[in-house]
Formats: sequence, structure tokens, C-alpha cells
Amino acid sequence: MSVTGPSAGTGPLWWDDAAPRPPADTSPLPLSVDVAVVGGGYTGLWTAYYLLRTRPDLTVLVLEAEHVGFGASGRNGGWVSALWPVSPDVLARRYGRAAASAQLAALRDTVDEVGRVDEAEGLGSGFTKGGALVVARSAAQVVRARAEAEHAASWRMGTTWLTSEAARERLDAPGVLGATYTPDCARIHPRRLVDGLGALVRRMGARVVEGVRVARAGDGVVVLRDGRRVSAASVVLGTEGWTPSFPGHERSVVPVYSLMVATEPLSDEVWAGLGLAGREVFADHGHLVVYGQRTDDGRIAFGGRGAPYHWGSTVRPEFDHEGQVFAALRAHLLGVLPQLDGVGFTHAWGGALGIARDWHPSVRWDASTRTGWAGGYVGDGVAATNLAGRTLADLVLGRSSPLTALPWVGHRSPRWEPEPLRWLGVNAGLRAAHLADLEEARTGRPARLGALLSRLTAH
Repeated sequence: MSVTGPSAGTGPLWWDDAAPRPPADTSPLPLSVDVAVVGGGYTGLWTAYYLLRTRPDLTVLVLEAEHVGFGASGRNGGWVSALWPVSPDVLARRYGRAAASAQLAALRDTVDEVGRVDEAEGLGSGFTKGGALVVARSAAQVVRARAEAEHAASWRMGTTWLTSEAARERLDAPGVLGATYTPDCARIHPRRLVDGLGALVRRMGARVVEGVRVARAGDGVVVLRDGRRVSAASVVLGTEGWTPSFPGHERSVVPVYSLMVATEPLSDEVWAGLGLAGREVFADHGHLVVYGQRTDDGRIAFGGRGAPYHWGSTVRPEFDHEGQVFAALRAHLLGVLPQLDGVGFTHAWGGALGIARDWHPSVRWDASTRTGWAGGYVGDGVAATNLAGRTLADLVLGRSSPLTALPWVGHRSPRWEPEPLRWLGVNAGLRAAHLADLEEARTGRPARLGALLSRLTAH
């Protein structure tokens, strides 16, 4: 098996053909605005979009430390999914079955909403709703996959079990024993979506200022690190993996790195043999999360977890690159699709995502300080950020709606433990997922660690 590719890392594949950045905005910042949004990723930009679509008279200021799409929004695997990191059973125990069902239905609707806006506004993300195929590659994975399909049926989630033959009609992965298929998922080019949103909200009247670092935000004011201040009637934080850098949020979420690799463009003949003709995204039922898609230019972009958590919830550019993880991802992809043996890999990159202590994404709004926050998406944020943006817009505008009644609104996750417990716990969880997969490969039976991982990850 030949596995070659960059070990030191490159820039994200999605950035190769990113839209030209607008000229730097060097004019003075306003003294006051109606809404200040901190973070130029999906959460902040969707919030700005839905605010201005409803109230075009609002003054909206978006502040971004680097450039639009610098974080997870411009680096991710491009799954617009109705997947949710918290089991519906957990949601039902906390909030009731009706509330849990409403959350799941809102996520399914959100996949279509992203596609609707992409088409209506000409965002150019390449949105294609081909569904998600998750293959089972061992007897233990078959047990887990069948149970997932049965559980999904009890919640009317649309996930079905496919036989080996049916699975291979979609993706010709030798040795696959079956798969689950979920229709409520689309693929996009992540950077094109975020760049399109950034340009759109500018056209709608928002001011988007890049390259400015915020020291503190909330309670009617945004303070930049250079001392400048902007008063705001409302403040929204869309900072995801960078949230721990803000005072008072140090233990709200942990930044966990997900890394990706990409192949060279594959020929039409290779694709005719591989499949994914409907642009399905794909993964497997292992414990360690992986995810892949067929890109617009005929590559496979493939990612997964496994990179270590860094002490103190630190996020740094050098953490985007872990040579051993890149090598493991290439090997994993060739394990699923051995037909790719000898194919070159051209890109390797990574980025941080946010995870709350109970793995429960949330939208929060403090009416007394008029400060909102959304995040902790656990890597399922491409759709969830749109739902968050619509919800935050309603909350800022003081509107009660079905969205503001969803159970993730106002949810309070426990704080993460202080160091060194946080470092030990997060990295132990990542290691346990790896060991569980090794145990299942060796024994062919569901890993004993699986039950522990389910408890740790709110399943």
C-alpha cells in the first residue's frame, strides 16, 4: 500500500481558489452600533444576514481577528448535516420528547434552508444534497450501525440500513458489510460559502472589519486589544474554538483539533469505479470520527479527529499540523478505498472546533446585558450555525418564535474542569476512541470501551 503526501501540512484545500479579499477597511470604527458581532465565521455572518434581512435599517458591525472564514468555517469537511452530537434520548430526558423532536426537525429544515439561501443569494458553495453514507467495515460496526438505524426509525429521522450490495452501489468500498444512509445531508465548498456570506452581508449594509482583535465583548461594549471601544445595543459572540480566550469563557468549551487531507484530482474513470455519483458524503462507523466528500474538482477530501488537545485550551497555527495524524488519515482512507493505492495526496491541514462539557451545542441570550452566544457544535456546525443565526436574530429583535423555543436555546453546559484534569480527560477520551477501534479490529466484537465513550459523548 502506497501512502504519500505532505507531512508538514499545507494551507486548507478550500483556500486555493478563495475569493479575492476586499481591500482592508482602514476607516475609523463607529463609536456605536445597533449590533456588534464578534467572529467572521458562519455563526456571526448568518446572524448578520438574518438580522439585516428582517431589519435592513440596523447598523451591524462584524469584527474578525484574521479574515472571514479563517476558523472552522473555512477549513471544515463541508458536511451540511442534520446530525446532532447529543442523542435525542438525552434531549428527551432533559426537555421532553416533543422538544427533542422539534430540535431534530429544525435541523432537517436547516439543511434545506442553507441550500435555499445559497441558490437565492448566489453564494456559490456548490451545495448538493446527496445524503450521508456511513459504512460498516467490521462485525462490531455492523452491530452499531444496525442499532443506529433502528433507533433513528423510532425518532423518524430518516436513517436507513443498507446491505453490502446497496452500500457498494453508492461507494464501492471493498469489504464493506453494509452502511447507514441519511438523506438529510449535503456537501459544500466551505470557504466559498463563508466568502459568499461575507460579501452578501456587506452588500446588505453590514460593516465587516478584518484583522482586529477583541479583548472583551458584552454588556453593551466591545473593547479591542488596542484599547478602542465600540458601544453596541446588542453584542453577539460567534467565536467557537476561540471562545476560551475571552474573559469569563475560559472553561465554556474546549478547542479540539480536526485534521484533513486531500487527494489529487481523480480521473472520470476512477470515479466511475468509486461511486459517490450523487455527491454523497461518507464516513465509517468507527469510534474515532472520520468524514469525507467528493470535491467539485474531483478530489477526495478526508478528515478526522486524533490530534491532541493542548494545555490551557490554547489555539495556535502550529497545532493545525500533526504529521502522524495526517499519515493515519491517509492510511485510513486507503483502508476504506484500497483502489486509491498510488494516488497522490496534495493537501494536509487542520483547525479547531468547540466542544462543551456535555457535548451539547447551545444558543444563549442574556436579556439584561443584551449579549448572545452560540457554539459548541462538536464539528456539526455547518448547518447548526445557520439555525443559530436565525435564532439569535429573533432573540436580538425580541421576537418569540418556534426557533427561540427549541431546547438548545438557553441550555447551560457544565464548565470544563481546570487543568490538569481538562488536559488529561480530553486526551484520554481521544486515546480511548483509538483503542476501541483497535480492540474491535482485533476481536471482531463491540469494544468494552464503547459504552464508556457513549457516556462521555452524551450518547
